[in-house]
Amino acid sequence: MRINSNSFIQTLQLPKLNFPETFNFNFRKDKDNFFIYDLTRKSYLLLTPEEWVRQHWVHYFLSCKGYATSALISERKVVLHGLSKRIDLLVTEKTNPKILIECKAPSVKLTEKTFEQIARYNSVLAAPEIILSNGIHHINARFTTEGYQFYNFDF
Repeated sequence: MRINSNSFIQTLQLPKLNFPETFNFNFRKDKDNFFIYDLTRKSYLLLTPEEWVRQHWVHYFLSCKGYATSALISERKVVLHGLSKRIDLLVTEKTNPKILIECKAPSVKLTEKTFEQIARYNSVLAAPEIILSNGIHHINARFTTEGYQFYNFDF
């Protein structure tokens, strides 16, 4: 069963996230589970708080920044110190990493520890910019010769 975006968001009491646009999402319900359609993977994914944040970023880069779906990579495997990890979202430009986004649930506080996680992932990918987001707060940093330089995110 497919569901209209706005009424569904209110029914599930999903938090309003800190984005300049309201995006039109496609949802589906199957038994007791709710799913959200991911434009990059062209499939419905289990709607978790983290996925809610990731899909906002996907829609932001597609509709507000004009990227093609082929420029966005979700849930890509990276090997870090011999361990397999998965990044949340990577924006590429001509197949080169441009922005690495780490998504947390809105209830997760963004801390130095959560920032270190995305910085470790980026040590493998070498994206010049990273974003750590719980959908409410966004921490941005650019990698320079002196390390990460933080700045206010401006939509």
